[in-house]
Amino acid sequence: MAKIHLQTLGCRLNQAESERIARGFRLAGHEIVPEADEADLKVINTCTVTKNAGDESRRAARPTVAGQKMVVTGCHSEMHPEDFAKADLVVPNADKEELAALVIERFGTDGLALGMDHTPNAEPAVYPLAIKNTRAFVKIQDGCNLRCTFCLTTMARGVSRSRPADEIVKEIQDLADHGCQEAVLTGVHAGSYGLDIHQDLGWLIDQLLSRTTIPRIRLSSLEPWNFRDHWTPLWDTYGHRLCRHLHMSLQSGSRSVLKRMARCYDPETFMEKVQVARDAIPEIAITTDIICGFPGETEEEHQASIDFVHDMAFAGAHIFTYSARPGTLAANLPDQIETKIKKTRFLEMKSTVNKTEAAFQKSQYGHLLPVLWEQVERDGQLSGLTDNFVRVKICPTLAAPNTITLATLREDGSATIEK
Repeated sequence: MAKIHLQTLGCRLNQAESERIARGFRLAGHEIVPEADEADLKVINTCTVTKNAGDESRRAARPTVAGQKMVVTGCHSEMHPEDFAKADLVVPNADKEELAALVIERFGTDGLALGMDHTPNAEPAVYPLAIKNTRAFVKIQDGCNLRCTFCLTTMARGVSRSRPADEIVKEIQDLADHGCQEAVLTGVHAGSYGLDIHQDLGWLIDQLLSRTTIPRIRLSSLEPWNFRDHWTPLWDTYGHRLCRHLHMSLQSGSRSVLKRMARCYDPETFMEKVQVARDAIPEIAITTDIICGFPGETEEEHQASIDFVHDMAFAGAHIFTYSARPGTLAANLPDQIETKIKKTRFLEMKSTVNKTEAAFQKSQYGHLLPVLWEQVERDGQLSGLTDNFVRVKICPTLAAPNTITLATLREDGSATIEK
């Protein structure tokens, strides 16, 4: 039996894939360890979405202790394999699902005892990396057919393709059977699920909630144009089992910047999609992604983006400064923005989002909401997440991790548990 450590960088899709890789090793009888210096072999699941992510991926791919084997996979190694010339094995994205088997084949006689030596009746954890089986990321789709000018994902992941629904149903029911309380549906372009098999994401959600006993399903990032009005009755049908949270990727609130990004919408269209969701799903949290300092962004365009973000009253956002990725169209656009200006714009956008996020949380004070209690944090408090994406904390004696209870939110970020 060998000890395996996995380090995951980047998106939730990478996290979902790392879980499957970890389970492959567990099924082969090997141990997943939390600390890199305990491991015989390290697996680095890389990310290339920004320059910082690529740099971090490259730095991570170094042995922690003498004699440790290094295996690399993911988007950065796909785009820049030369960065990992010293790795013992680089596994393409297309073969990531078979990584454990490929590693066993490669190193089985190399002193690591990476053989199929598991006990047949010893069932491993479904998701070895998930914290106490509370929440798990489930891959429903891979690849992307878009050509956004700032993104390498299409080149790194290929065209959009959907996983069979029956396969996803089985995986989620397995999670539920092992005590998992929430499945987060992930993909490069999750909203495009089903376009290649003449279905759509709404159909999949209905399948998952009607055919499994998972207590909660949460959607991951969606492109706004994929959100369909006819999905909204699902929240009435399934109640809080379908989390009232949509992460719709905006990128910019400026019409002209969106055009340079080759995004398939303008701010007005984005606002219309969000309004449909808010009208149909009370107290829904809308979160987003924003890029600051895209090539050619003027002060007027930056201000337009800030004004739009303020008006949208997002419940949260991932904010990035633009990072030129070699091979993308945007990397060759004129008028690249200076780093100092990008950082200033990031801070201004962050200030705006902090205010809208605080306003959304304040709107939930006094409301009775279902909370999934997850883990005890460093401050000694038990942390939990409402279905509509509000983080709360309580004394750990008041509720058990990996349970869902109704709780009334208080202004100090704590909650009162309903008996």
